[in-house]
Amino acid sequence: MRERRTARDLLRSAVECLRAAEVPSPEHDAGALLAHVLGTERSRLFLVEQVAPSAVEEYDALVARRAKREPLQHLTGVAYFRHTELQVGPGVFVPRPETELLAGWAVDRAREHDEAVVVDLCTGSGAIARAVATEVPGARVHAVELDPAAHAWAERNLAGTGVDLRLGDLADAFEDLAGTVDVVVCNPPYIPLDAWESVAAEARDHDPHLALFSGDDGLEAMRVLERSAALLLRGGGVVGAEHADLQGESAPAVFSGTGRWRDVRDHPDLAGRPRFLTARLAR
Repeated sequence: MRERRTARDLLRSAVECLRAAEVPSPEHDAGALLAHVLGTERSRLFLVEQVAPSAVEEYDALVARRAKREPLQHLTGVAYFRHTELQVGPGVFVPRPETELLAGWAVDRAREHDEAVVVDLCTGSGAIARAVATEVPGARVHAVELDPAAHAWAERNLAGTGVDLRLGDLADAFEDLAGTVDVVVCNPPYIPLDAWESVAAEARDHDPHLALFSGDDGLEAMRVLERSAALLLRGGGVVGAEHADLQGESAPAVFSGTGRWRDVRDHPDLAGRPRFLTARLAR
């Protein structure tokens, strides 16, 4: 008979394994994986005296995959974003906590209107569109995604929300809404091609490259976004877009340099790093 092991023992060995593999958050990930296997919460793991051999085997296999830098969210199938839970897996960009700030900005701007028209370009998993639709019930939310695999994940996450989800390119999406939109929000690809080696293995090896890389300076998609937002927004409408922390000046300059925008600002993330820009279309 195989010996049963305690949750504490399993966590200790898993943390050692993940730390040796240079996983950024070994304690958190070890706990999250064990809670997933046992169908419980991380805070209750230490109440588990013994773990069944079949669960130990499943857990060890997941820890080994995480040690190879497979994203935690791919292993659990879940990503948490603001007040909601998203289904994620291979083929879709895993939403990051930093993007919750941009989503919060979009929610706040949508609440300024009785029936805000909101467009989420490059929706990916549908994270921002879902946040706005669930937190601002009166908003009319539209979202678009170019990658068919990511679009399929967005369909799952946006089902039942009322979001108008389309498969298409941010360059020419929602031409039927031109001049009527109150808020455009976007988390575009923004990593320069020559920054390949600096990208974390979880993203570089598992996230769709279409969602990561954007030309030599990382701003090709941002330039397309600027043109699309100018066409979609009504006069006085606003746009918000995430960017890399090294683009705190260059990304806003894409907007301020055209003469079409006012109130161009950059906003930091919780660590104080430049994270997203906002601008208002001149009337």
